[in-house]
Amino acid sequence: MNPFLATIKPTADEQKHVKAATVSFLKKLNANLTNATAILGGSGAKGTWLSGNHDLDIFVLFPLRKYASRSSELSGIIEPILQKLFPQQQLKRVHGSRDYFKLMYEGFNIEVVPILKITRAEQAINITDVSPLHTKWVSAKSASLKDEILLAKQFCKANGLYGAESYIYGFSGYVLEILVSNYGSFEKLLRASLKWKKNKVIDVETHYPQKNALFHLNQSKVRSPLVVIDPVDKSRNAAAALSYEKYLLFQQKAKAYLLKPAADYFVKKEVLFESWKADVQRRSHHGAWIRLLMLDGKEDVVGVKITKIVHFLEKELAPFGILKADFVWDKSSLVTLYFEMEKKQREAEEIKPGPPLSLSSFVADFKKKNKDTFVEKDRLMARVKINKVLLAENVKIALKKEYVVEKIVSVRGVIVL
Repeated sequence: MNPFLATIKPTADEQKHVKAATVSFLKKLNANLTNATAILGGSGAKGTWLSGNHDLDIFVLFPLRKYASRSSELSGIIEPILQKLFPQQQLKRVHGSRDYFKLMYEGFNIEVVPILKITRAEQAINITDVSPLHTKWVSAKSASLKDEILLAKQFCKANGLYGAESYIYGFSGYVLEILVSNYGSFEKLLRASLKWKKNKVIDVETHYPQKNALFHLNQSKVRSPLVVIDPVDKSRNAAAALSYEKYLLFQQKAKAYLLKPAADYFVKKEVLFESWKADVQRRSHHGAWIRLLMLDGKEDVVGVKITKIVHFLEKELAPFGILKADFVWDKSSLVTLYFEMEKKQREAEEIKPGPPLSLSSFVADFKKKNKDTFVEKDRLMARVKINKVLLAENVKIALKKEYVVEKIVSVRGVIVL
């Protein structure tokens, strides 16, 4: 058994607590449902949840024949039931292709998702309708294989690789469940990943002959560097959200772990101001620590806004030699951005490239806007004076630009080293 498993596998007490909360919640909800049944879904139902996880997915199944034509009404049917059952809880309706609900219950973050009860993926009207089929497929795996899945999940969580959300572009829990099932263990997955080539196809249920899924799938579904055929839906690439950056990072971390396995690879490193400051100063670098209060919204939407702000500030502060740019976010309204740079003062003059000399109208316009111009390799260039050269003042200017301001409530704090 992998020596690191003990720290991430739920204890007997945790399992008992989860079971009790689940049974209690389902009993209350099912007693008030008509023509629908609530069940546990997600990693809780699959037996692939990690120690310390306090999230429970509850699916409310509506009969397909009766409700297929009323798919858009399902959220509206269960909302008043939840409001009546849990009046003391703040029920949050999350908008999506089909709205679902969030609430707290006995210390757990509960998501209640209305779906249609189907037996085949082709019957799904909404992607969430397929979720119980995923659960059934994973649940059939052995206990030892599920332990290996836990290792893969925690490895990805600790290294910033976990989550298919549009601001993460990483590996979803389901993709990791498929990958570990395909290779047989966590370490076998890591070793295999070192040999992956771009557009590698994983087809664990052999839906396509001779691994030629790329010829059968819609081209829009195979743009990810890794193509993982959904075992219960052959038309779907479960890894469609994976970015090339996260694909390469997974391979890098896999290689490093295999060379020297260590517990650190399963521990998410907390980024705290004092330790970040000490690291930056030890390297004789400079940095900016920025706290922002984000506008309220769906997690995915807020997450995308945060990443856009980070990328924007990277470009704005590029003259200071960006070495690292990242953020810490616990899904609340507050987010911390942190940047590490080579220098705290930029050059007082920069060279701005202009149009080729052959484009006379653009050349004339460029000369009007820039006084000090010169020619270099048949292209017009300009020397531009920079009035604000210090890192601190450039950070302040960038945070006041409309691109940032329209995405936030306010700037809560800025520390520049």
